Amino acid sequence: MSDVVSQFDIRVEQTKDFEFTVRFDKEQFAPIQFDEPPPLGGDAAPNAARVLAAAIGNCLSASLVFCAKKAGTKLDKVKTDVHVEIVRNEKRRLRIGKVRVRIDPGVPMDDASVAGCLATFEDFCIVTQSVRAGVDVEVEVGPRSG
Repeated sequence: MSDVVSQFDIRVEQTKDFEFTVRFDKEQFAPIQFDEPPPLGGDAAPNAARVLAAAIGNCLSASLVFCAKKAGTKLDKVKTDVHVEIVRNEKRRLRIGKVRVRIDPGVPMDDASVAGCLATFEDFCIVTQSVRAGVDVEVEVGPRSG
């Protein structure tokens, strides 16, 4: 893997049962609530799979907008739909089996700058490409230090 160019920390705090609050490293970012759907949780907020889907959709949308902007085209009112399939693996554990993304750029697809971006914009989406390639996740369980 390459050299680290940026890093950040967040905090996840249980509020009750399966409800959690995520606090970000920047005070201008509002905390986000999470909850699991029944039978575990009360479905009071999105769960991690839904937030991951939102991150994928947002990252791809932003990458397409950035590419079009660099090409001199302003995309307006980009709309992105993300469909997620939850499956069971060979151990019967729930996993995200497939994510399908549909982006409406808000301009005709034959627009030259949009057509040029279609070949490259996905490669600049850090979330989608990281998920596709697999992310090294280290897990440690123990009391907090400090």
